[in-house]
Amino acid sequence: MFGGSWQYVAPAAWVAAPKDFITVVVAEEPVLVVRGQDNVLRAFSNVCRHRATPLACVERGNAGVFRCPYHGWTYGLDGALKAAPEFDGVEDFERGDIRLPQLEVREVGPFLFVCLQPDVPFFDPALVEKMDGFANGVRHFARRTYDVSANWKVYIDNYLDGGYHVPHLHPGLNGVLDYANYRTDTFDGWNVQHSPMRAVDGLRGAGRVDDVRGGSKAEYFWVFPNFMMNAYDGVLEINRVVPRGVDGCSVIFDYWFAETSDEAFVARSIEVSELVQDEDRDICASVQRGLHSRFYDRGRYSVRRENGEHQFHQLAGAHLAKPGYVLTFR
Repeated sequence: MFGGSWQYVAPAAWVAAPKDFITVVVAEEPVLVVRGQDNVLRAFSNVCRHRATPLACVERGNAGVFRCPYHGWTYGLDGALKAAPEFDGVEDFERGDIRLPQLEVREVGPFLFVCLQPDVPFFDPALVEKMDGFANGVRHFARRTYDVSANWKVYIDNYLDGGYHVPHLHPGLNGVLDYANYRTDTFDGWNVQHSPMRAVDGLRGAGRVDDVRGGSKAEYFWVFPNFMMNAYDGVLEINRVVPRGVDGCSVIFDYWFAETSDEAFVARSIEVSELVQDEDRDICASVQRGLHSRFYDRGRYSVRRENGEHQFHQLAGAHLAKPGYVLTFR
């Protein structure tokens, strides 16, 4: 499901200049993305062809070559092997034939995506157009990673319930969203939840939410299986959900703000986002515990609210039903 889909990996600005690179793990596969000196963006397996050591071991940097820390095998920015120390005279060894496996990579708006498999169709053109639009007037400010004591699908369920949990779980956010007019529209492989905004006070006793969540509307985009974009006026949050076993996942947040945003606004906005994230993490952990109950079977869908969640279940179920999957029921 993850290895066969386009996965968000980083802000495109992280590989804007020649020789810039990033490393990421996609579906448990180490990946290296680098912009060559020819200004071409490429993605490779981040594993040496000799003894399987990761080549680049930092999240991001700038380098002219990649030298394996184990035995010194060296690769160019085009993935070709440049040097293999002490391999003179080895039979059937042609240095020129050895390259890092190349992967699919796409830059869309301010985002960078990778796919481990070839010929996987990219996103709906309408969604791509929306992503391109996000590049206007914003820049990346921060990355945070949050661990959640729940299966990744529980976290997606929570995100996609059409705001159903907002009045009960997020008093601050509920203060600025027009919940009565909160809706979810579904499309081919993605959906968007949207709500008009109202300028009122947020959390009582924990500061204001409306001073960092303004504008006329909020939009929450989800792309199968694990990519989300939260868009407000001058604020863009990106979430990538990464499985960490049956009962855990991590959520990688990237924060973009309007280029004119000051430090105080950015700090306050991230504080508000983390407060909402803490509320979501707690309820997801509670759900995960409840799923182990011998008395729980499954719940019904709210037609008014949970059409996005239903879409996710249909898409995930279709993938899990493909040949080659082994399903285990607990």
